[in-house]
Amino acid sequence: MKKIFLVFLLITYTIISAQTGKEIIDKNIEVSGGLTNWKLLNTVLLYGKVTLGINDEYPIRIFQARPNLTKTVITIGKKETAIEGYDGKKGYAMNYAANKLQEYPNYVAESFDNDFIDFESKGFIAKYLGKEKVGDIYCHKVELTKNVNKTLYYFDTKTYMLLKEEKKDETLVYSDYKRVGALMFPFRIESSSPKKDSDYVMLLNKVETNKVFPANTFKF
Repeated sequence: MKKIFLVFLLITYTIISAQTGKEIIDKNIEVSGGLTNWKLLNTVLLYGKVTLGINDEYPIRIFQARPNLTKTVITIGKKETAIEGYDGKKGYAMNYAANKLQEYPNYVAESFDNDFIDFESKGFIAKYLGKEKVGDIYCHKVELTKNVNKTLYYFDTKTYMLLKEEKKDETLVYSDYKRVGALMFPFRIESSSPKKDSDYVMLLNKVETNKVFPANTFKF
């Protein structure tokens, strides 16, 4: 009888203490600023530098605004050049072979909010896959699935901050988190891909939030 009771306690403890994907995502939103503050965020302007290849380094600015407006500008030889963006109707990117901006009819604009915000209402399913190390740090591993698309996220088990994101064609590593107002932003982002043709390291030195942009900021 005593053994049965102990087994029952163990099973009960396991059920109670088990993490779920939703709980981990909710905790990440909480520690990174809170759901209300993320929803009050309407624009972001990122300043920094991006390193392409081994040592090709360029100053960079990234403009983002609700619901999905974006523009990335780099400085080459003291001249600012837009290399990608979406103005609400048209998506465009630099055609390096022709050395000019080109409209892409099939451009898929990303949402201003990350997938964690109201993920269930967006049709995502979160699944907890246990713990796994990212470098020397133990992380909670969560899979977000929508239709056939799957993305893996790794959250620090101590801080619940996002450290790594694995997509089909890209892996992003986040670090050097700093608080900007009420929100936490990663100031170092490293991207790698299987083909190694679009790898980069971006180091931010300034983030501005809820800045009012001129009306023509995102125009192609």
